Amino acid sequence: MNIKKPKAFKAEIKIIGINPFVFVPEEVLNSIFHQSGKDKGQIPINIKIDGHDFRQTLVRYAGDWRLYLNMPMRRAAHKDVGDFATFEMEFNPEKQIIDMHPKLTEALAKHPRAQEIFDGLSPYLQKEIVRYIANLKTEASIDKNVKRAIGFLLGEERFIGRAPLV
Repeated sequence: MNIKKPKAFKAEIKIIGINPFVFVPEEVLNSIFHQSGKDKGQIPINIKIDGHDFRQTLVRYAGDWRLYLNMPMRRAAHKDVGDFATFEMEFNPEKQIIDMHPKLTEALAKHPRAQEIFDGLSPYLQKEIVRYIANLKTEASIDKNVKRAIGFLLGEERFIGRAPLV
């Protein structure tokens, strides 16, 4: 069966907490649900924001499906909270695998309690921590954030916009 690709849609970038996002029109959601074969959980998608390509995950939060827009996406499209942008999206069937940065692996090995807490986290939160550090560009930023991640796991400081664990 040939699925008609939904039209592009225009949406205002809003913010909840510290997270910029857009609401996705029902027609587009239904197309993604049909393409993915599910309407629950996280759904990997390919998106275009004003013509710029990205991979992202569509998630449901507080009863609404939202497309969260990280800083690299907004910078590339020259958009911020309050701006309108044109979006296109489709289901991404490829498995996305993110390798843990060696410095995070090493830090967890040096802090067995942090490793134990990390291992007990939901897969989504584990992936969020790993992805955040994997996408950092400078060694100084990686070192600083690996330290913050360990502090977060040990209940000592905030990390990735979240209150300390424990």
